[in-house]
Amino acid sequence: MIPEGSAIWRLVTAMLGEDRAGDVLAVMAIDPRLGECARQPSRAQIAMALNIVLFADLLTRVASAAAYVADVRAEGRRTVCFDHGALRTIDGPSGALPTGAAAFSRILEPLGYAVAGTYPLPKLTMTGRAFAHEDMAESVPQFFVSELHVAQLPAAAHDAARRIFDNSVDPLGEAEREMLGRLASDGRCSFETALAGLPGVVASFGRHHETPALADYEIMRSATAEGAWIATEGNVFNHATDRVPNVTALAAQLHQRGWPLKPEVEVSANGRVRQTAFLAGKVVRQFRAGDGSLTQREVPGSFYEFISREVDPATGRLDLTFDSGNATGIFAVTGAP
Repeated sequence: MIPEGSAIWRLVTAMLGEDRAGDVLAVMAIDPRLGECARQPSRAQIAMALNIVLFADLLTRVASAAAYVADVRAEGRRTVCFDHGALRTIDGPSGALPTGAAAFSRILEPLGYAVAGTYPLPKLTMTGRAFAHEDMAESVPQFFVSELHVAQLPAAAHDAARRIFDNSVDPLGEAEREMLGRLASDGRCSFETALAGLPGVVASFGRHHETPALADYEIMRSATAEGAWIATEGNVFNHATDRVPNVTALAAQLHQRGWPLKPEVEVSANGRVRQTAFLAGKVVRQFRAGDGSLTQREVPGSFYEFISREVDPATGRLDLTFDSGNATGIFAVTGAP
């Protein structure tokens, strides 16, 4: 567990409160090099704190994830190795938000991330980008940021997307820009600057457009399940991923125990990256009806994923790449009903 009083411990506790922070920090594998009690936390420490808070948020939204992590903690035999978090963006009309992945590259790059790979997802009308941390790529979780290419959708879906997303607001304010600017120039900032800026950065991983019209949601759903998902969930973590030693063996155990797991394990083209996931749970979201009143529908929410990575013999290091086929298969667990 990360030492009490360390920069990460203080930031996460300030964001989540002592009890909730203690629960998630007790189960999270954190590189000891991140545990220093720095007066000026580094970009890697702030990036790790951000990831921990976003992981904790996903646990509040995904019952199967919370139950699984509680089991891991109760068993006491291993920790959760947070491999990556994934989010979806709109490459198209997006109001005050930068379009597509740019809405998050402006946040991730000052935190020390750089694009490590680009992954076409043509079956989904999307492109994914993996952002890896330049200082501690294996220890600080990656971000997999996908963008939906609205211009490639049918005309009706393009128009619905404009009506849904073009009222988006930008959550970044002065405190967030101050923190990110300091990290971009110096690679670290004061604890007070981090404490002031981190809440707004966390809030960026949310929904920033108004309640969608049900008619527009249905148009999007007919053209793109991923676009429909963004319409209700926005830019929250679509999933968080636990790096495990052998995902195939774990999947067999979870299937035997009746966990809501997708039927198959996805295997990358190079054979070194294997992934599976719990099926996305259902959540109730509001929509605007034709008469202006609000109505509710049950829609797919976020989910929890598992991944195992082998060493790349060419580099002698853990293979941190992704795979377009794997991503397409994993994304299917949030297919709209």
